[in-house]
Amino acid sequence: MTPLLLLLWICSATANKFTHHPFSPKVSFRNQKRILKTTTTQDDVNPALTIARGGAITSPTDIQGMIITGTKTLRSYMSGSKSDTLLLFLTTALNTPLAQKISLSPILGFLLTGLICGPNGFNLIKDVHGTEHLADFGIVFFLFEMGIHLSVKTLWEMRRDVFGLGSTQFFVTAAFLGCIAHFGLGHSTSASVVLAGALALSSSAFVLQLLKDKDQMDTVYGKKSFAVLLLQDLMVVPLLVIIPLLGGGGELSTVTAVSYALVRTVMAVSIIALAGKYVLNPVFDTVADANHQESFLGVTLLTILSMSFLTEGLGLSNTLGAFLAGVLLADTKHRHAIEKEMNPVRGILVGLFFFTVGFEIDLNLISTKTVQVVATVLGIAVMKAILASAACLAFDVESGTAKRVGLVLSQGGEFAFVAFKMARSFGVLDDEVTKMMLTCVSLTMALTPFLEEFGASIEAKEKTD
Repeated sequence: MTPLLLLLWICSATANKFTHHPFSPKVSFRNQKRILKTTTTQDDVNPALTIARGGAITSPTDIQGMIITGTKTLRSYMSGSKSDTLLLFLTTALNTPLAQKISLSPILGFLLTGLICGPNGFNLIKDVHGTEHLADFGIVFFLFEMGIHLSVKTLWEMRRDVFGLGSTQFFVTAAFLGCIAHFGLGHSTSASVVLAGALALSSSAFVLQLLKDKDQMDTVYGKKSFAVLLLQDLMVVPLLVIIPLLGGGGELSTVTAVSYALVRTVMAVSIIALAGKYVLNPVFDTVADANHQESFLGVTLLTILSMSFLTEGLGLSNTLGAFLAGVLLADTKHRHAIEKEMNPVRGILVGLFFFTVGFEIDLNLISTKTVQVVATVLGIAVMKAILASAACLAFDVESGTAKRVGLVLSQGGEFAFVAFKMARSFGVLDDEVTKMMLTCVSLTMALTPFLEEFGASIEAKEKTD
């Protein structure tokens, strides 16, 4: 039912743009004839139209005219959002299987497809703004997925690695990157805070998929990497709160904004356990007992969207609400059922989000500022690898394993795409910096499989020595 609901949702959103088309389902057959009659002049009359009105085929020219007219009608009918919708569904259907065939990450597949189909490629997407607006729901469901993996029980069991190793990696990396952005590159304090916080995060989707594919989740290397990613997921909350405040102009200083964000974050975390226990658990228990799949899915969507709209109404990010909804549901006994129901929706919309991120990869930027792009990509990857490895060594992780953890966490994360685009919308980052960062983060992600292989070889070599 989930894919069907999604299909109806997207189609209903795009259908409104075509209600006045003469062949729209919302226009009766009588009105279609009236529209054709009033919009057709004497010059438009041709054999094909005569045949369509009940005339007879009298010559090969009639057949040719019918084919030409039919082609033009179909092309007109499929223009704009209708063709965009079909292309988006085609992309989501074929991307993952084709990416797996060539041993490419599906995320990179979506980025590459977005680059090819977007305004910097063959410009196959006509309504770029509308597509990006739809992809915003992908961000909402992506943050929900991050939240639902953050159960209090998991955090407590891994508390030393999560809050010790993870905190060290994040704050040390963010401090270094922030100083470089502000003092070295001359960015404003607000922009430096966003750049530092976003670039200090790694790609949970990318790294966890690599760990699962290589059966490394239960190894020391896998557990340390996972612990760092969990802490990074927690850091998403203050970042989501800080960015809108930093874009508030002169009303709040950066220090005030950060302090305000920390207070709001503590308040949000404090209500998670109470809301989950006294509100969501009883509601989901009642719906689950009814054994009605559509109702269960409806309550889940209601929870996600209502939390998103609530935080947005309070002047915060709607993605923060989705993240908190995930955290609320993470400790319920229905967590796995929720994940199962939401996976198709989440997969399609998150894929659509990465597809639109591909629009931002500027090949012209890469060709005209090659040295700057290469330096930025290598600078991010090398610095993050060194600092993450050093953090692991400080927590008594073996040298080879520490280096492998550092290398696999050296890329920019998918949340950086969210943060940079959000910061641009609030005026914290300008368009040029945003495009540069989106392009460079995408390239660091492309390097991840190769860096992971390199890290594995280093770990194996040091263990044998």
